[in-house]
Amino acid sequence: MRYKRAVEKLRLLAEGCEEIGFWPPWDEPYLLEMYAFGAVLEGADPLDEVQVAGVIRLPAEEVTWGSSPHGTEWLADRLRLSKGGFEYWWRSYLDPVWNHYIRSPVRIWSQDGIEDETLAALAERRFGELRRVVPDPVDERLQLRDDLDAALLHLRQVHGSYWDADWRREHRGMGRNPEHELWEAVEGYLDLISASRPAPQRADTPAEHSGGS
Repeated sequence: MRYKRAVEKLRLLAEGCEEIGFWPPWDEPYLLEMYAFGAVLEGADPLDEVQVAGVIRLPAEEVTWGSSPHGTEWLADRLRLSKGGFEYWWRSYLDPVWNHYIRSPVRIWSQDGIEDETLAALAERRFGELRRVVPDPVDERLQLRDDLDAALLHLRQVHGSYWDADWRREHRGMGRNPEHELWEAVEGYLDLISASRPAPQRADTPAEHSGGS
């Protein structure tokens, strides 16, 4: 995908968020913010996909890493996120949008409206003017720990309920099956486990020596 097309897709996504921003009409809005991150913020051309993260009004334990919480299937379809060209993730409004994978995101839409200045800066490649959300390293480590705890709890819940007929019935529809829930729970947990461990030392890097001769 060419960079210009990627920015156009972000503009269309922000406009789509604006159209459904107050859904559902009988309750508080479900979708609160939408962010872009990754290669599109660096001007990569071409790029494989446009990476985005949506913030939704659900508690953190219902929006574990890599999951597709209730209601997000409809959102992904309505916003055309599932039609190709996007890599999309969901975050709870009670958690920061950033994490070990969503690095230095930039907001393109919120309940206050479309972030026109941000989209204009992207279109004109003024990357230094982007208002990136960058966490403190300590906060980032603590968030990784919390995400990992929540992912493990979610995986255990899915594993324990997997063969329950009522649970399976509740998790079937909109093109999804119980298998999707299990797969996402496993994938999310394993990804967080990998992120929480130190990177392996390169073979060509001398190991630190300690001890006497």
